[in-house]
Amino acid sequence: MNNALTIALSKGRIFKETLPLLAAAGIEPVDDPETSRKLILDTNQHDVKLVIIRASDVPTYVGYGAADIGVAGKDVLMEHGGEGLYEPLDLGIARCRLMVAGPVNVTTEKSRLRIATKYVQSTRRYYADRQEQVEIIKLYGSMELAPLVGLADRIVDVVDTGNTLKANGLVPLEHIADISSRLVVNKAAMKMKHARITEFVAHLKTAVAV
Repeated sequence: MNNALTIALSKGRIFKETLPLLAAAGIEPVDDPETSRKLILDTNQHDVKLVIIRASDVPTYVGYGAADIGVAGKDVLMEHGGEGLYEPLDLGIARCRLMVAGPVNVTTEKSRLRIATKYVQSTRRYYADRQEQVEIIKLYGSMELAPLVGLADRIVDVVDTGNTLKANGLVPLEHIADISSRLVVNKAAMKMKHARITEFVAHLKTAVAV
């Protein structure tokens, strides 16, 4: 039986904070993703590969079985829907908050606010639960700019330190969700490679608990 593992990760903070957890499972990349142009990295285990993709694509790669396992932020999973995925472990890394933010001391009398965000589904659910009608404008980056130029009244985005908001005259207004990175597993892979994946998850669980 093919027991090889393909693990999907994204560059940056998630990758860096996942490395010690992988090391606890005996897996270390041979190549550095920050300097290598390779998108598939070899590891010290011949049958374990790391694929380096956009954070927002991790659930898709794992869901379709192009990767057996992945690490994705809860914000991405909330937006994706998580179909075809197990989510066995909160890794407790890359912590931040999904927030509504807006200009300081600005009240609006509009009956329907304009919200700029890349988290369209999560924003829609949040306001639907509050029975508020809003107009959602999808952006892919630089959310903080939208209220400054009159494109939107509010933004919904992930907030870590809040420094970027502050630098642009914005403040967090409403808390939507606490975010951290989760381990996700393809459902078919869980059946086919059950012992291998269960052992891997157990190693990570121990490392997270330390």
